Order: sequence, then C-alpha cells, then structure tokens
Amino acid sequence: MLVEKAVRPTMPFSGSYDPEDVTFLLKPVDMPETQVAEKEAVIQSGRRHYSEMIAPEAVPTARYLELYHAALARNGDRLAEDVSALAAHLASRRPGREIVILSLARAGTPIGVLLARTLRAWGHAAHHYSISIIRDRGIDDVALAYVSRRHDPADAVFVDGWTGKGAIAGELRRSLADHPLGFAPVLAVVTDPAGQADIAASTDDYLIASGLLNGIVSGLVSRSILNARFVGDGDFHACVTYPQHAHADLSRAFVDALAPRAAAAVPRTIVDHAARRPSLRAECAAMLSRISARTGTSDLNRIKPGIAEATRALLRRVPERVLVRDPHDEDVAHVVQLADEAGIPVDRLEPESRYRAITIIRTLGTEP
Repeated sequence: MLVEKAVRPTMPFSGSYDPEDVTFLLKPVDMPETQVAEKEAVIQSGRRHYSEMIAPEAVPTARYLELYHAALARNGDRLAEDVSALAAHLASRRPGREIVILSLARAGTPIGVLLARTLRAWGHAAHHYSISIIRDRGIDDVALAYVSRRHDPADAVFVDGWTGKGAIAGELRRSLADHPLGFAPVLAVVTDPAGQADIAASTDDYLIASGLLNGIVSGLVSRSILNARFVGDGDFHACVTYPQHAHADLSRAFVDALAPRAAAAVPRTIVDHAARRPSLRAECAAMLSRISARTGTSDLNRIKPGIAEATRALLRRVPERVLVRDPHDEDVAHVVQLADEAGIPVDRLEPESRYRAITIIRTLGTEP
C-alpha cells in the first residue's frame, strides 16, 4: 500500500518561471500517483472525483517534441498576434488601472505570462497569478481571497488558453455567482470555438503549441488537485511539481520566443466576438449532439473537442477513439501520432466541423 508523504507548507511560488512572470497560488504536495486506467475507472464509477488523483507525467519522446517545435514555428506568429490583441483589449477595459491576470491553472498559465509580459512592455501595470478551478468543484476561494487583499477585484480578468465545450467557463460563472469578494466571471482566451468566453482573439480551433505539452511548458507544475487529505481549511488547492523534468523544461523558452513578438505586433481590435457567441454556442451544442449519437456516448464529459482538449485526453486519459477533420492537417499530426502509438482508431469528422480534432474517452467503469 502506498504511504502518503508529508505535505509542504502553503506558500506562493513561481515554478520554473521567473518570479516576475507568475505567482502560483497553489499548494505543492507529494502524493501517490494513480495509474491512468485505474484513475479513469474510479472517475467513471463515481467513486472519486478526477481532482482527487494525479496520474504520472513523463517527458515526451524526441519525435513528439519535434512536432511541438514545428507547431511553434508554424503558428507562433499567429499566437503572438492573438496575445497582442487580447492584451490591447484588456488594457482598454479600465484605462489607467492595473491589470490583474488570473490564469486558470494550468493551460492558462503560459498565456497569462505572455499577456503580462506584453502589457508591461507597453507600459501598463500588470500582475499575474495562476489559480485553480475544477469542474464540478468550483474555483479556489482561498486564492481569490489572497488576490482580493492585494488588488481591486474589479481589475481582475480570468485567462485560459482556449475553450473546448465550455465546461470551465460555465464553472467560472457558477463559482462567482453572487460572490462576496466582487470578482466578475470575465474569461479571456486565445481562441473560443465553443462561444463560451467573454473575450477571445479567435474562434478557430488552431494549434497553440503549449497545448501539446503538460508540465514542461507550464512551469513544471501539475494540474490542480483538490483532495481533503492534502487541502485543508485555508489552503490553496494543491499541485505536484516536477523538478525531475527540469532538463526538458520548455516553460521559459516558450514565452521567451513569443513575448517579444507579441509586444512588437500592431494589435488588432477585437470587434465581432460578442456578436458571434450565440451562433458558436448553438453550433457547439449541435456538434456534441451529433457526436454523442454517432459514437453512443451519453456522458458529454467523455467527449473532448478541440485540438488541445483532444491532445490532453490522449496524454492523460484512456481514449476510445479519435476523430479528425483532416488526417493530413499539420495541426493534428501529433494527435494522429499519439493515437497510432496507442493503437487507438482514428476516424473522420465532417469537413464542415469547426473542430479539427475530438477524442472520445473509453468507458472503463459504471458511469454514474
């Protein structure tokens, strides 16, 4: 039987980033890893919530890292331009005020670093914290209280990389409904194919290079954990850190490559996103209905749409199948590679799909 190790004290930290880039409001802990298949089975049976466990993370293969570097080279300028547009929009919301970026750990963290660096390069006062939000469990109120003691909540905006179905956007709205601390559930993302974010630079399902990787592009920090054995009253939500992967860490290299480009870009104005949200939401709901019927998947939590979400499901869940719009599309090459390596069938999405990749999670237990 695995024995749990001691919990380290809760203190803000910066992971492998420069301390000026981000303050993680998470509690690093040592806890036993749960193998992916076991984790998936207990999640689907309803015995435990996904946030109570953490699966092992490995350094990707050299071949997979080549796909990351190719994606960064191919789409880096586009991402930098989108970050520039987001930064300009955030600066325009409350002129003359500081901008408090609350990135949602962990996919939002690299984007939050890029936004903070860009805003500071333009002369704005910007602060960046990375905090936890967990589907069905809510946002970390202890972290929000920490921020509210240091900043006006009206100056804060929540940041993530993208939307898949919009589950986290919905969780943010539910968590902050009538919230006494005064934070508004304003979510900014790079791309919003689901129509669920409040601010987005794009609605295209394109490959954001950081979406290919896990901790080695996010400050050597895991996704957040909410397990009562490690998180007590007054604690931040927990995480695991990966100092053993420092030799492969790309966290600083990713933001170092893109931040100067974002700061130098001429920011475009975000004008049409709000008007498009209703049609994007309807389109996403119709897609989920079709995919559910086609694959016999009644639990929508098992459908992971979008390149980044499909990738994450392949890396840390137990997939049943993958669907791609075009198997020859460079932006889904890594998805096809991961599926091939795991012996997972790859089917075709309809050509008109807004999403370029979808992963379906396999049923391993009795779904609640």
